[in-house]
Amino acid sequence: MATLVASLVAGCALLATAPPVSADPARCSEHDLPVSTNPLLPLTMHGQLCLPAGTPSPTVQLLLHGATYNRTYWDLPYQPASYSYQQDMAAHGLATFAVDEIGVGQSTRPLSTVITGAMQAAAVHAVVGDLRAGAVGGVHFGKVVLVGHSAGSAISIIEAAGYHDVDGVLLTGMTHLPNAPVVIDDVALGLHPVTLDPQLAPRGGDPGYLTTVPGSRGTMYYSPGDLDPLAVSADEAYAKDQVSASSLLDIIGVGLASPVSLNITVPVFLVDGTNDTGFCGLFRDCSYAGTLQDEEAPYFSAAAQLTTYVLPGSGHSVALAANASLYRDASRAWLSQYVGI
Repeated sequence: MATLVASLVAGCALLATAPPVSADPARCSEHDLPVSTNPLLPLTMHGQLCLPAGTPSPTVQLLLHGATYNRTYWDLPYQPASYSYQQDMAAHGLATFAVDEIGVGQSTRPLSTVITGAMQAAAVHAVVGDLRAGAVGGVHFGKVVLVGHSAGSAISIIEAAGYHDVDGVLLTGMTHLPNAPVVIDDVALGLHPVTLDPQLAPRGGDPGYLTTVPGSRGTMYYSPGDLDPLAVSADEAYAKDQVSASSLLDIIGVGLASPVSLNITVPVFLVDGTNDTGFCGLFRDCSYAGTLQDEEAPYFSAAAQLTTYVLPGSGHSVALAANASLYRDASRAWLSQYVGI
């Protein structure tokens, strides 16, 4: 109990030193960045940069969505004060750049079978360089932090472990030992080829791309006691997208099932919902941050200074949970203490 109280007091002190909340809207702009050096497979990554109304922090968060999501996960067009990570961070003086991963949204969508975890990580590496060089919005960012969700967390791990070009890694919706029975059930019953999906099929795409069955996102990605039905509807309408089935196996296999995360040498923050049945429950106890940290610590080096946080009552998609503001507050506190904002 003493440790918990001390942690809460420290967290409050950190938040007290954070930038004040601004009433001015974020300044957001969209950008297309070439991210491939292979002339036979040119790739472009699309993203949205959101800057605060005033002078931006020298730190930018590069946001990577999860499987069957697109960048709208980070800026849901429904009650942005409650559900937009990008708008909220901008209100606190922080810059973010949310991208559509390769194969998703407005980024290049090649044949599903050519996408790999290494390809996704290389594309993110190129974007990190662009952010530092001022190629995105004309702002030269001195620090870049990867913020991933689910499969985006796995890509973040592969990128940070392989390229050593970022200043911090914030992982959400993942553990190194998923709850296999639930995940298998979700894939078998909750996903189908985009060619069968009435919402996504019209834009094209081969059957190697998967998406969620209509109406299934609420049960797959949310916890019954911590959701807004209208937020789930907005998720279905705007944030739903596709994922390459073959690449997902590769990304999860390398990013989560292997010890590659031991090669990360910058601070790491891990966030999970207490009711994330896909990654907690069987092999991982997400009831308490301390327990989760003890269980995940063997997968990270001492240099990662692993810190954990659990969002009470949340399911898998912590950024869209009804109490997501608590997770954003915790993220800013971690950024302030371990990265510097």
